[in-house]
Amino acid sequence: MKLLFDFVPIILFFAAYKVSDIFVATAVGIVATLAQIGWSRYRTGRIEPLQWVSLAIIGILGGLTIVLHDNTFIKLKPTILYWTLGLVLFGGQVVMRSNPMKALMGSQLELPDAVWRVMGWSWMGFFAFMGALNLWVAFNFDENTWVNFKLFGGMGLMVLFIVGQAVYLGRHMKTEEAE
Repeated sequence: MKLLFDFVPIILFFAAYKVSDIFVATAVGIVATLAQIGWSRYRTGRIEPLQWVSLAIIGILGGLTIVLHDNTFIKLKPTILYWTLGLVLFGGQVVMRSNPMKALMGSQLELPDAVWRVMGWSWMGFFAFMGALNLWVAFNFDENTWVNFKLFGGMGLMVLFIVGQAVYLGRHMKTEEAE
């Protein structure tokens, strides 16, 4: 359910684009992200760091898109978000010598350290790939194709990747019977 909640601003961006244009859709994306943060604060009493990062990126790039009337900035948003996430994982795993994935999910999953490392590297690779793929679609296809890719392609690839991660993790999770 949380994953679907995370995609609400993208879905609303898509819907607004289909009934209007990229500039209205961008404004809707900004407002939807603000509303999402407000709802999270109301429901849980806290806001996750990723939500702040996403708001900052869409606020800056979306704002530039609207003010300068140039869709280039909003097309860069997914890439900057993906690459920022990848760099955070890289910085944690390589520079800080800790595993951000384990820090985020370690209380929910018990996995060997080697599996946590593989998971971290696989997410880094996925984010690098998605950022590059977004750039390719954004600047080699028309705006409508990019918007469709942003929702269906991006979401579809994310779901496939998560399913792949779940299969991989399932082979390494400790079960109560094994303990």
